[in-house]
Amino acid sequence: MRAITALTIIAAGATLSGCAWILPDESHGSRPALMWIQSILVTAGPTGNAIGTLSWVMFAGAAAILLLVVGFTAYAIFGGRRTWMTNPHFVIAFGVAMPVLVLSILLLYGLSLTARSAAREQPALRIEVVGERWWWRVHYLGADGAHQFVTANEIAIPTGVPVEFILKTSDVIHSFWVPSLAGKLDMIPGRINRYQFSAARPGIYRGQCAEYCGAQHALMAFYVVAMEPDRFRTWLENHEMPASEPATALGTKGKELFIAAGCGACHTIRGTAASGLIGPDLTHFGGRRSVAAGSFPNNAGTIAGWIVSSQHLKPGNLMPSFVNLRGEDLRAVAAYLEGLK
Repeated sequence: MRAITALTIIAAGATLSGCAWILPDESHGSRPALMWIQSILVTAGPTGNAIGTLSWVMFAGAAAILLLVVGFTAYAIFGGRRTWMTNPHFVIAFGVAMPVLVLSILLLYGLSLTARSAAREQPALRIEVVGERWWWRVHYLGADGAHQFVTANEIAIPTGVPVEFILKTSDVIHSFWVPSLAGKLDMIPGRINRYQFSAARPGIYRGQCAEYCGAQHALMAFYVVAMEPDRFRTWLENHEMPASEPATALGTKGKELFIAAGCGACHTIRGTAASGLIGPDLTHFGGRRSVAAGSFPNNAGTIAGWIVSSQHLKPGNLMPSFVNLRGEDLRAVAAYLEGLK
């Protein structure tokens, strides 16, 4: 009975790990967007496809060995005469030779597949990603390697072209992982790692820190948003621009309160007096899909909740809870930030 339960759990896990959900794109109206579960079995790019193929081959090899062992075990328990199972040749063949052969084949196949997927091309885009506590600082680089602009927790890329990611950390070891597009690569203090992969089709691919980095490690996610090249160019041009001015009186009041409360000491909003470098750049914050590195959907309600209660929602992060903001003032700041698109 226990064996049946275990096999059921394994099968269910394998099935669910390959799922994808269709959800509304909350920060861009009701347009449907493909929100991918963190799965190596639902892939959308050459590197991800190679890892997915390797996973299925490994799973098939392990399943074949498991079935063989279960079959021999069942025969040993319920079969008739089975003296042949104690024959030294049988033990050597199935207990030594077969595992060595199967594992060697799987190892060589995995190494060859990894070598092919690690091949580098001339990248069409370079992006520097820095692991922070507990969020992601994202620098878009020009052809000369200089920083063009910075954003946070959401990485837009064009489809169909190789993108190089330059991975760093500002504190402890983090690990950059977008299961549907590529494998994991660590961000190590004092070291720069480089990773190259591409997305074959448009979509929103969820990533996650895959190395324990502190209390809120589980709430350190990000999104890779793959766009058609024309749409990506439009996105790039928009994000190179400074922040737009508030369109409403409430937003204007929120901007004034944001500066007066000292938020600009930690955050940058290009085009304003806010120029802090401790926290995420908020220049186009309203266009992002999440608050607090994938922890909550980005809307006025969650923005307000994060401002007054960040230490309750994500304890230990570097942002204080602004409990002094109440009522209309809090709504004004939330409206201002939501309008930064």
